Amino acid sequence: MTRRKPAAAILFFVLPFGLLFIAFYLAPIGYAIKQSLYKVTRTGTFGPAREVFGGLEQYQRVFENGPFWSSIGRVLLFGVVQVPVMLGLALLLALLLDSGLVRGRAFFRLAFFVPYAIPGVIAAIMWGFLYSPNLSPFTAVTKTWDLLSADLVLWAMANVVTWVYVGYNMLIIYSALLAIPQEVYEAATLDGAGPIRTAWSVKIPLVMPAIVLTTVFSIIGTLQLLAEPQVFRTFSSAVSSTYTPNLTVYSTSSIPNFNLAAAFSVVLALATCVLSFAFLKVTQRGADK
Repeated sequence: MTRRKPAAAILFFVLPFGLLFIAFYLAPIGYAIKQSLYKVTRTGTFGPAREVFGGLEQYQRVFENGPFWSSIGRVLLFGVVQVPVMLGLALLLALLLDSGLVRGRAFFRLAFFVPYAIPGVIAAIMWGFLYSPNLSPFTAVTKTWDLLSADLVLWAMANVVTWVYVGYNMLIIYSALLAIPQEVYEAATLDGAGPIRTAWSVKIPLVMPAIVLTTVFSIIGTLQLLAEPQVFRTFSSAVSSTYTPNLTVYSTSSIPNFNLAAAFSVVLALATCVLSFAFLKVTQRGADK
């Protein structure tokens, strides 16, 4: 009887999470995979639509879809440039807050985090108006450089994402810095390390797990980019309905072609998992050396 009680307690605490995990994570994934294996056919030109099993036909269409793979390449380029810049700024701000150089840390923590509290759509609309040559208060800049042109609109969106998420990532890294024992800093000081040397040789290596975590989150978020390009479509003709993978999924489901959209989603989810796990493997190998 004493052995059954811990098992019952574990089941009591795990069951709510398990049910929610199945209902809101595994079930939608399973439904998307099921939908991707079907196709819609019609009898004649104006016959009623019927959903029949199509096997891997939708996936064949995904791999033959040039705009979709172009959008994947576009967000990968976006991530290669934007993610290091964003996390570099987040790390710098976290180190500054953790140093003795900044007064009013509570105020600056809140100030850096406030952009993350603004919904992504609202932030994109706000920056879209700032970028618009006819609406922006900074006309000297927007008329010299068309930030909504085909060449610059991707980086204009990168600026929005960076502005929103720097504070969020900064808090994660800053929390890791606060967890470092004070004795470590005292030992570094006794060894003659100054503030910069301490930050480079002590703080950054010890918060590397937090940096890896924020990088994984950023990789996932990059491939899921949707709100910014969807809003920027109203400001710039350079942003098409297939500009990012998630926008392609959204546009395809709006046709509506739910089966093809489900296949796009499954392939995008697999690509996200592969990139995230590949990055984790690379960082783990580096840590083991």
